[in-house]
Amino acid sequence: MSLSPFGTEIDTSVFPASYASARHGWLALLAELPHPVRHEIYQCAGLGPDGEALLTDAAWIGDEQAENLVVCLAATHGVEGFAGSAIQLDFLQGLSKRHLDIPNNTAILLVHALTPWGYAWSRRCDGDGVDLNRNAVDFCQPLPDNPDYDNLRDWLFVMDMDQRQQAFADFSRQYGRVALEKAISGGQYRDPSGPFYGGRAPAHGRLVCEDLIQRHSLAQRRLAVVDLHTGLGPYGYGEIICDHQPDSPGAAVAQSWYGDSVTQPLAGTSSSVPKLGLLDYLWHANMNPQSCYVTLEFGTYSTDHLFEVLLRDHQLWAAEDNHDQRFAHSLTMRHHFCPNDNAWQEMVLFRARQVLGQALRGVSS
Repeated sequence: MSLSPFGTEIDTSVFPASYASARHGWLALLAELPHPVRHEIYQCAGLGPDGEALLTDAAWIGDEQAENLVVCLAATHGVEGFAGSAIQLDFLQGLSKRHLDIPNNTAILLVHALTPWGYAWSRRCDGDGVDLNRNAVDFCQPLPDNPDYDNLRDWLFVMDMDQRQQAFADFSRQYGRVALEKAISGGQYRDPSGPFYGGRAPAHGRLVCEDLIQRHSLAQRRLAVVDLHTGLGPYGYGEIICDHQPDSPGAAVAQSWYGDSVTQPLAGTSSSVPKLGLLDYLWHANMNPQSCYVTLEFGTYSTDHLFEVLLRDHQLWAAEDNHDQRFAHSLTMRHHFCPNDNAWQEMVLFRARQVLGQALRGVSS
């Protein structure tokens, strides 16, 4: 399968205006596919800002008995769904126009809006403040500690940015930049109002994934899981991040399918530091040695800017009676995670086509 037929035209109009419009377009394209489709809907608690229902959609495209499966996840982090939806819409257009073929004995599973509340409200977390990508831990066991987060926590909610940045700089000088990023973003389980909170129970998106894994016997199939993210790394570049153990079969499969562009946080080669409770780990536990899970992370602005934008978001949502401020900041959140820049959007769609093509070829070989 060649990339060129699928890559003949890039249309950035697929980037949606809202969660609701993205879902409408996604369903419309699904209905046009020349392939058998099984559509499943998962209701999420809460409502969107216009009173709309919040739903996660899963579409199995192709042979339900296929031994090989490409899984594409969007909006694991809600606000990142603007780019994730665009990628899935572009992919669906390629399938509907027959610019993209599904290999024999292979199917595709698109999961749209794993965190629909965060998507609709332009937040990264769900309505309980839970970061789905820190939620894959065993809640029957003692929860992981992040003492460095505890040490920095009060500074996270200091309103004076200069004071906060000075505290971060002092911590970084003493313990190193990686330690600072792990302290803030590695995951924490004590502070629901703070960033990167892993929760106290399985979140909606985790339950969706667990149901899909069981319902479709995914542990018995060969899987290529691509989880779409934005906000970290060089502007416009799609980094293929592999959180399998560096010496594991999953890491070897990722290297075989995606080549030397694969990076590994546990080996220190990624723009991402190692983190607790990643959704990857839930899928790893249900994969055979011929499968792998990768995060396709599209960079926007600096990590320092990411932290500032997220901290302001959590500060605003920890307060009350500030609807106008929250709305204004939601636009800042969206711009950080999905810049309104045609060149950035073109880079995202081109790279996503490339990586999803690699996933299809790899899992089908």
